[in-house]
Amino acid sequence: MGYKMTTLSLRLPDELLHDIDLYADEMHIPRATYVRRALEQMNALVAAQRRRTQLMEASLKVRAESMQVNAEFDRFEDAPHA
Repeated sequence: MGYKMTTLSLRLPDELLHDIDLYADEMHIPRATYVRRALEQMNALVAAQRRRTQLMEASLKVRAESMQVNAEFDRFEDAPHA
């Protein structure tokens, strides 16, 4: 992998640990690999949600500015020609 690895200690409910062990065994991977992959997926999900939120915020800002520009054009179009 080439990553620097750090040890993480955490407490888990027995039932959650049981499920982790069960699924890791079914996948023929170590528990640590299973948990690492789950954390990577969660990080990817959070990053995608963050990008989506930032895009929505930018879109709303541009939309408001666009509405302002449209209103200004409407005033010019409605003004009598000199």
